[in-house]
Amino acid sequence: MPLHQYDYLFAIGTIFAALDAWNIGANDVANSWATSVGSQSVTYLQAMILASIMEFAGSVGVGARVADTIRTKVVNTTLYAANPELLMLGMVCAVTASSIYLTIATKIGLPVSTTHSILGGVIGMGVASVGSSGVQWVGSGGNINSGVVQVFLAWIIAPGLAGAFASIIFLITKYGVMLRKNPVYKAFFLVPVYFGITACLLTMLLLWKGGAYTITLTDPEVAGTIIGVGAAWALVIGIFLMPWLYRVVIMDDWSLRWYHIPKGPLLLRRGEVAPPPSTVAPVVKDYYEGHLTKEELDARRAAANGDVEVVGAESSEKKVNGDGSDASVNGHAAPEVEAAPRKSLIGPKPEGAWYTGAVLFWYVKWAVLRGIDQDVVHLQNRKDVLSGDVEELHAHASHYDNKAEYMYSFLQIMTAATASFTHGANDISNAIGPYATIFQIWNSGTLPIKDKSDVPIWILVFGAAMLVIGLWTYGYNIMKNLGNRITLHSPSRGFSMELGSAITIILATRLKLPVSTTQCITGATVGVGLCSGTWRTINWRMVTWIYAGWIITLPVTGIISGCLMGIIINAPRWGYQG
Repeated sequence: MPLHQYDYLFAIGTIFAALDAWNIGANDVANSWATSVGSQSVTYLQAMILASIMEFAGSVGVGARVADTIRTKVVNTTLYAANPELLMLGMVCAVTASSIYLTIATKIGLPVSTTHSILGGVIGMGVASVGSSGVQWVGSGGNINSGVVQVFLAWIIAPGLAGAFASIIFLITKYGVMLRKNPVYKAFFLVPVYFGITACLLTMLLLWKGGAYTITLTDPEVAGTIIGVGAAWALVIGIFLMPWLYRVVIMDDWSLRWYHIPKGPLLLRRGEVAPPPSTVAPVVKDYYEGHLTKEELDARRAAANGDVEVVGAESSEKKVNGDGSDASVNGHAAPEVEAAPRKSLIGPKPEGAWYTGAVLFWYVKWAVLRGIDQDVVHLQNRKDVLSGDVEELHAHASHYDNKAEYMYSFLQIMTAATASFTHGANDISNAIGPYATIFQIWNSGTLPIKDKSDVPIWILVFGAAMLVIGLWTYGYNIMKNLGNRITLHSPSRGFSMELGSAITIILATRLKLPVSTTQCITGATVGVGLCSGTWRTINWRMVTWIYAGWIITLPVTGIISGCLMGIIINAPRWGYQG
């Protein structure tokens, strides 16, 4: 029966669980999409829409399994059998400590691990209530495959694994496509393969992790399904997307739009391409626009110092595609097209008193759209204490064929969506794991059972909704500190980072490890950055800042949670006599 005497605890837990999920969206989801926005494969608004759909689907569809680790496998819940409401109080303290810390971290632009945060909170309340012996540091018999130690090991292994996977993928791309003669043609044949691999990974997650459905397939049938789905998706891409890309990238068909993709092979019957009008911008954008090579940067800075010889060297520089054509355009003479001014979604504040309809409507737009009305790409390039000399950092990274990069922009959209789905499936547990325990004890007065069916669907929806709201309203504050501020991004690099990170998260999900997606994407970013240039292509100051956030997160949240729990359960009691 419901413990109505503790309604206030349930209410407080609901408020801070919502704040915790909001911060996961603002902190964790934002850093997952920073690579896609930084490489300009998607706009910030497009990233927000795609992230919302995939995060919500991952959270609600398959987000209950890892929640069990946070709920029941960190602290020995059987110690609370005689007093379940004490565990309820502990989880309220844990989620309160986590949400407070994450709010501060998000405000100062520190991308931290939400997994570290809630785990520290749970450990802190466990030590304060039942002692350190009540925390399951290792499994029975010293087994390191369970208990808190498995999470610590995951934190060490996850960045390294993600960096290794991402580096291997990028090196294949770099030496198999980007540095080859005619890289566009090489990418043309490799892109469908990568699409198939990404589809296999997403299918693997759905079958291995499961959700509100039961998988009855045998192991051979699961393997066949994974391979079959990947092959089928690669075939679909080959039939429909590749003819469109052939016309747009290789034949420079400026008249095609994205809605022509379903025509597939019929597009190959179109005739020759007429020269584009002077008012038409190139279809393939310059992904390295504003990012100078080392020679160009040295020449520009030498010009500022009056070194005329080096200035002359700069004028002889010309960026070319792998086929020898001018890389700044699609094989045609570069038209002079003025960059369209960036249009604000909110617009200027209208004149008039605050209570007039127009002004009130503007305030509503400001409240709803301010979070996505941000120029994140330019904010990433802004120089400050953490970013250092961004131009010098980017100058050490190699520039690859622009048309080949364009081919990978489509892949990056799919890998980003896959990574977002896996993030929702894995990290929603950080908010709803403790909250599910709070609800179950309040609702039934019993301890949680180690079964994923104990997480009601409405709690998953509640957590996913707050996560999406956090992303839309405040995600830009974290995203502006990542992406191009760690290393130079481009579609081929971003694709490798996101796919390497997704592989790591999927493996961790299979092993029921609540790994930090922040660590995975950061490790993948560093790995690809090292492979795309030298050690100078990495902003080690920013990486150190991020690592410092990881180090302090668990002890800080543990101390906050432990102090709250200790003060409450040891506070003096008093009563009134009637």
